[in-house]
Amino acid sequence: MSDAAKGAEGAGAFSPMMISDADFKRMVNFIQSSYGIDLSQKKQLITGRLSPAIRKLGYKSFGEFVNHVLDKKEDSEITLIINKLTTNYTFFMREKEPLDFFREKIIPDLVQRHQRDKCLSIWSAGCSSGEEPYNLSMFLFDYLGSQASQWDTRILATDISAQALAAARKGTYTLPDTIPLEWKRKYFTPNKDGTHTVSPAVRNNVDFRTFNLMGPIQFRRKFDMIFCRNVMIYFDQPTKDALVRRFYDATVPSGYFMISCSENLGASAPYRRLATAVFQK
Repeated sequence: MSDAAKGAEGAGAFSPMMISDADFKRMVNFIQSSYGIDLSQKKQLITGRLSPAIRKLGYKSFGEFVNHVLDKKEDSEITLIINKLTTNYTFFMREKEPLDFFREKIIPDLVQRHQRDKCLSIWSAGCSSGEEPYNLSMFLFDYLGSQASQWDTRILATDISAQALAAARKGTYTLPDTIPLEWKRKYFTPNKDGTHTVSPAVRNNVDFRTFNLMGPIQFRRKFDMIFCRNVMIYFDQPTKDALVRRFYDATVPSGYFMISCSENLGASAPYRRLATAVFQK
């Protein structure tokens, strides 16, 4: 084979596979009904991100892959789809205004409420690679100071992406300039390559689990605070409204709910607004 032919063959191996309108609709319906993510306008995203992996698995066409996924629903293929089609982009100290509200208003209120049992119940839903729940832990440790060891402040952090959760559990990051120098000293260990790893105390304060937000919310306790930031932007309005209702039911009376500054709740949302992106039951 000539070098030109080899080059053409190599280039073809990375070009998106064709997908019929029918197979695209089947894939979109499956993803939306199972995981709430609306990809109806993302045909290029689906073919571009999944094609290399589908070829590597030996499928001859997109239709063959879709048939297998919908028929067998094997965990390995489902994990592949979720990892390739979800965007796990987050960072420490994301959106200062609502985080300031959490630090200045919500933490003092929750600590006052729980003086007896010294146990907080906080959920980071859609935690991605872990920066958010670690960030929240640092705020809590800062506020409680020397009393932190007397409190149970463990945060439940969930995501549907096994790939994102693996990175979260590892807890190694390139830190942004927005991280306070004092936090770098107290809550991170520097690595030779310039990255930093979250300290054991902070890592042990977060319980990472796989969870699909489309399922029933049936945890042992209701939550003092639920964070679901930059997740519902991928959902259509009926899916979002239903999820917010489930969040509301899983929140204690007068508990809190936080979304991102780029999101809004529907008119039927049961929470009342306190500040930008911050709501209360």
